[in-house]
Amino acid sequence: MGFGRGSVVEEGEWGSATVTRERTRGAEGGGGGRGPELRQTHPGIRQSERGGGAAGVLADEAEPRGRPEERGAGGVRDGAVQQPPYICYVSLPGGSCFGSFQFCPTKAEARRSAAKIALMNSVFNEHPSRRITNEFIEKSVSEALAPFNGNREEADNPNTGIGAFRFMLESNKGKSMLEFQELMTVFQLLHWNGSLKAMRERQCSRQEVLAHYSHRALDDDMRTQMAADWVNREQSVAGTIAQELASTERELEEARLAGRELRFHKEKKDILMLAVGQLSAANAATLPSH
Repeated sequence: MGFGRGSVVEEGEWGSATVTRERTRGAEGGGGGRGPELRQTHPGIRQSERGGGAAGVLADEAEPRGRPEERGAGGVRDGAVQQPPYICYVSLPGGSCFGSFQFCPTKAEARRSAAKIALMNSVFNEHPSRRITNEFIEKSVSEALAPFNGNREEADNPNTGIGAFRFMLESNKGKSMLEFQELMTVFQLLHWNGSLKAMRERQCSRQEVLAHYSHRALDDDMRTQMAADWVNREQSVAGTIAQELASTERELEEARLAGRELRFHKEKKDILMLAVGQLSAANAATLPSH
């Protein structure tokens, strides 16, 4: 997406990253502008991931809170905005998600807020102290053992919880903590969805599960499968999805306002909304034709 007519270019320094924003005139007043387009030289946000130069922005919550926004593959989309505050989410190339954390009366301000915290985390993530090293692994495992009075043998057994934790860290040696968090999101979702419990019941070892999902990205197939599980739960107990969605939206809001990484909460919401769509399609298919 190029610079449109009537745009203003702003440049500034964020640590080692240079940021170039495009702000369409009129957007500041809540008009129909596209808001800031983030173009920057930091490797944490790649040009190819930006969906046309929008810094990997997933979507605006352009509709009132509590209503679903369309799922996008990148880029900024404006919808029929009713009233502020506006909310924007920014995704980094690996999938980490951050959102605007301030009260934003315009969409332009929401985009700047989300882009700022995403870029700050991306820059901070490049620091050597954020890398998983042997020293970091030993310290983390020791801290994990302490509350449970565990022994070192547990840490060396991949079939124990501590051993699985160590296995995950060892498998990601040299990666940054943000990259590790992106991987852990997959396992958080599998646990939330009940998939890990189902695999244990099928006698799958913890090491087998870790080895398989450590190399599998969170994709649409996985989301669709999880959504289908929630459809089954809804068909068994009516209201299950609505209850889980309300809880997820509260968690997402709290995490966003605290400036935390949001992918786990955002993915949960997207999966539940996908389940709602699947359920509606299934119900429509069973209606008698006239």
